[in-house]
Amino acid sequence: MIFFVAVLSSSAQNPDYTYTTNNGTITITKYIGSGVDVTIPDAINGLPVTVIGNWAFYAARSLRSVTIPNNVTSIEKGAFYGCSLTSVTLSQNLHSIGDQAFRASALSTVAIPSSVTNLERTVFLNCDRLTAITVEALNSNYSSLEGILFNKNQTTILQFPGGKTGIYQVPDTVMLIGEQAFYSCGNLASVMITNSVTRIGDSAFEDCTSLTNVTIGSNVTTVGDGAFSGCRSLTNVTIPNSVTRIGPWAFSNCTSLTSVTIPNSVTSIGDWTFSGCGSLTNLSIPDSIISIGGTAFSYCTSLTDLKIPNSVSSIGGSVFWLCTSLTNVTLPNTVTDLGDHAFYGCTNLTRVTIPDSVTNIGYGAFSGCTSLTNVTIPNKVISIDDDAFSGCTSLTNVTIPASVTFIARGAFFSCTSLTSVMIPSSVTFIGWDAFSGCTNLTEVWFRGNAPGLEFAVFGDDANVTLYYLPGTKGWDTTSGGRPTALWLPRVLTNDANFGVLEDQMGFTISWASGMTVVVEATTSLANPGWVALETHTFRGDSWYFSDPDWANYPSRFYRLRSP
Repeated sequence: MIFFVAVLSSSAQNPDYTYTTNNGTITITKYIGSGVDVTIPDAINGLPVTVIGNWAFYAARSLRSVTIPNNVTSIEKGAFYGCSLTSVTLSQNLHSIGDQAFRASALSTVAIPSSVTNLERTVFLNCDRLTAITVEALNSNYSSLEGILFNKNQTTILQFPGGKTGIYQVPDTVMLIGEQAFYSCGNLASVMITNSVTRIGDSAFEDCTSLTNVTIGSNVTTVGDGAFSGCRSLTNVTIPNSVTRIGPWAFSNCTSLTSVTIPNSVTSIGDWTFSGCGSLTNLSIPDSIISIGGTAFSYCTSLTDLKIPNSVSSIGGSVFWLCTSLTNVTLPNTVTDLGDHAFYGCTNLTRVTIPDSVTNIGYGAFSGCTSLTNVTIPNKVISIDDDAFSGCTSLTNVTIPASVTFIARGAFFSCTSLTSVMIPSSVTFIGWDAFSGCTNLTEVWFRGNAPGLEFAVFGDDANVTLYYLPGTKGWDTTSGGRPTALWLPRVLTNDANFGVLEDQMGFTISWASGMTVVVEATTSLANPGWVALETHTFRGDSWYFSDPDWANYPSRFYRLRSP
């Protein structure tokens, strides 16, 4: 390769271009001039100019018009991207126009010559002033109708001009709306997609910010990835029963969308599908759905109530991320996995029932759910993942089942309303900061041997005591930097059943399931003669004891002991 300065005539040099030679032809690599109306030379140093190279005129702000000579056969990627170009005359021998070649230019019209056989789909993206693309009738691959670019037989819409306004009805010949075909057409108000169309391509209508109404034909089977993403004026969508797939991002950031009807023909809601639909209040998920992708409803800040049907077996990560108005979610007993950050930041979520089918609660699944007061973790869950309930500042009660063996880092970090926690004997390890910042936590009850504790498990929990059962191992006077104490049976004196009921003296005794207690009585504390009244092995965590003979004694005192 040889580097030259372009020579525009035999008598004078004009340093407007850098270029390379290849097999006796010139490729212009960069325009370094400042002209307003530019005619690219046929030849430089006697060699024909055949290629306008990648990004050659990129962001040439002074450029208003350009004439491309007939020797040029290829305009490469981004060649005139971002130019203030209002007019272009293309080579009559041009074969190929690359990706983004005229993207974000100021063109109002453009004529595609018959010689062009390869026209990349993003050539005219973000051309907000472009109102018409015309194609010469003899072109073998492309055609135009009403200023819109099609394939030759007009079964595919390739590019709708970004400056075209008003209402558009797709012709009956069209079967496919191509990828990014209407991308960023900010003046388009309404589209009627006819029944001939079977597929809406990826990002087909992305960022059509003035689009308020879309009618989707009854034969469409696929709504592509990001198809209507960023259509901020779109308020209502009815998806016909013919649709079997709604792609990821399909309606993301449709901030005015209030209602969506998903047909029973759809089996999957993709990642980010309705993410950022902050006005969405009405959404019905049909029984046909078996999976909901990650972040599918994230930032749906007006969604208040949602019922997940029994057909759903998988809920992706961050699926309800920052759905700040969501107060209630019903999960079916078919769901086995709650993805990472599934309900992160749902600050008004007060109640969620996690079904027994769930085996995994992902990283940060309920993190920042500041209104959540009560959680029961199902008995198939083995691990409570990192930050699963961190920042749940209203959480007062959590039930951890005997299936859990591992409580990960920060699992209950800063749950400031939590006062008491029961740790099952199955738990063998508790991670860093798992209960750190639980400033009102006073009691942690361990049913088994001392688990492994990482650093600062109970950091900032200044008033907490760790209680362990008789016969368990590994306990010292302190554990994890907090004092320990033997967990003994207790009479619940504040319980509603404490005292005389139906002529019998009774009270509830709290202890751990599997432990055995002996209730003894005496008539005098000065000279006690303790008599065993009943021995009981706990099947749950409490037992109600009653004494039918209490009235036969002038006084009656009770105590509890192990056998």
